[in-house]
Amino acid sequence: MSFQPQTIIEPFRIKSVEPISFTTPEQRTIALEQAGYNLFLLKANDVLIDLLTDSGTSAMSAAQWGGMLQGDESYAGARSFYKFEESVRSITGFKHIIPTHQGRAAERILFGAVCKPDDVVPNNAHFDTTRANIEACHAEARDLVIAEGRQPGLYHPFKGNIDLDRLCATIEEIGPERIPLCMITATNNSGGGQPVSMANIRAMSEICRSYKIPFFIDACRFAENSWFIKQREEGYADKTPLEIAQELFSYADGCTMSAKKDGLANIGGFLALNDDTWAEQCRNQLILTEGFPTYGGMAGYDLEAVAVGLHEALQEDYLRYRVRSIEYLGERLTEAGIPIVLPTGGHAVYIDAGALLPHIPSSQYPAQALCMALYLVAGVRAVEIGSVMFGKPRADGSEEPAALELVRLAFPRRVYTQSHVDYLAEALLYVAQNAEQVQGVRIEWQAPALRHFTARFAFV
Repeated sequence: MSFQPQTIIEPFRIKSVEPISFTTPEQRTIALEQAGYNLFLLKANDVLIDLLTDSGTSAMSAAQWGGMLQGDESYAGARSFYKFEESVRSITGFKHIIPTHQGRAAERILFGAVCKPDDVVPNNAHFDTTRANIEACHAEARDLVIAEGRQPGLYHPFKGNIDLDRLCATIEEIGPERIPLCMITATNNSGGGQPVSMANIRAMSEICRSYKIPFFIDACRFAENSWFIKQREEGYADKTPLEIAQELFSYADGCTMSAKKDGLANIGGFLALNDDTWAEQCRNQLILTEGFPTYGGMAGYDLEAVAVGLHEALQEDYLRYRVRSIEYLGERLTEAGIPIVLPTGGHAVYIDAGALLPHIPSSQYPAQALCMALYLVAGVRAVEIGSVMFGKPRADGSEEPAALELVRLAFPRRVYTQSHVDYLAEALLYVAQNAEQVQGVRIEWQAPALRHFTARFAFV
């Protein structure tokens, strides 16, 4: 007999638990009002299920905790760094491994070293801090995702692919001398956590090399992207996620990485690259703002946790469970007629708030309104990926809305169980059934950059 179960169970046992807080609707109303209706400003104790981000929120394994006890906290030359360096290099193959306290520090150091005013950095789609760090250098972050990647309900196996024709046209228009590097984000966080195919990465690499432009990967979710390649791209079914990841990185000149995602760690990241001159410039910046090059703003025990976590994130049993958990929620929402980005991504389900709330115009931020409604109804915290995050001011004082109005339900790794997901689905179905009661919002105060983190809102 051969038992073929339909249920994919969590590939781990729960060894310790953390209590979560149950609140009443009245308590949530008060909490959200005190937070200026910005879910970033809520106290975590007032949240029942926290899907704000999958960054730094993972549950670490026994092997990671064991490694942390061996952390070497020497200021320079700690053995924990060499474990970390070997782990990163065994996956990426890059020559220079520069630790940073998280991914945005790697972005700031890289772009600060190589970008000049009026430069252009093409990408499939820059996420918030990537874009902000490029724009802080007075350069342009240009998004070139394929047309299918801008159509939430359309199925395409690799909606994160960059539009290669538009990439070539951009290089010809701008000139290679004004493009310090090209990037690709795998998976594409701005557009639904959608993967990039190996063929697309290979072709982009060839284009960049033909123009002598360095090619970098935003690798925060490289393991999930590798799993999608294994599942969906011809010729990779028999390869391991590690082998796929190694090939993926072989086409690039470097990468930035937030190890708070597919490093399964609570803090940490790195910049990895091959160019000796760039590496020296970046290490000099690292010393100025992050720390000595063998710790880069990370404690020795964090270096140990990342060294283990990078390889745990490539385990097939883990990736199968991880992607199936997201897919399960997507199926329940689709069956109920709730519009989401299809197919589901590797780390989150993205609800098409613009389609769910057609009575709310983009100027009243429908995705932000939906996030607020979900919290008030069920104590669930999600994040807006729409015109609050990506709207652009116009010269006349109005605002150009984002291409999509999405709500991201980002799942921490190895944290929640199926019963949490079932509760979440029930809450979303209730909100959808009462969608006409959801009110639009306006911004009462905002910061000049990355406003979504600290803005204050009010109901229209």
